[in-house]
Amino acid sequence: MDSYRVEKQAAVKIQLPDADAEIEPVPTTGGGRKPEPNLDRFSNILKTFNDQFGSIPWTDADRVHKLLTEDIPSRVAADGAYRNAKKSSDKQNARIEHDKALSRVLTALLKDDTELFKQFADNPSFRRWLTDTVFSLTYEGAEV
Repeated sequence: MDSYRVEKQAAVKIQLPDADAEIEPVPTTGGGRKPEPNLDRFSNILKTFNDQFGSIPWTDADRVHKLLTEDIPSRVAADGAYRNAKKSSDKQNARIEHDKALSRVLTALLKDDTELFKQFADNPSFRRWLTDTVFSLTYEGAEV
């Protein structure tokens, strides 16, 4: 450490032209606030679900629809690790925590709703749809 020292390399004088100048105004577009979330209506979510998975023979279809559109998103949104990731991390890390929270919520539902858990575990398209839908409902600021 003794052999290192700061040396002055060169002295440069910055000289600006002697002329009247004008500073451009600060642009008002493109920053400083979050854009409005693009929220999907409940009817659109339900229609998409029915189009893709309407042929699944649910024993209690109304209860499953309520779970998918209200209970599961609200439980995932209330998960502490996911809320922390949304608040202090980027979208990719929040998505990772969301997927973990969704798995925890569905595992907790296993005892009461085995049909739903079986579809989530065995049907990749259902898992992808549920994961994407719940993430968009909970990440974009939609309080469920």
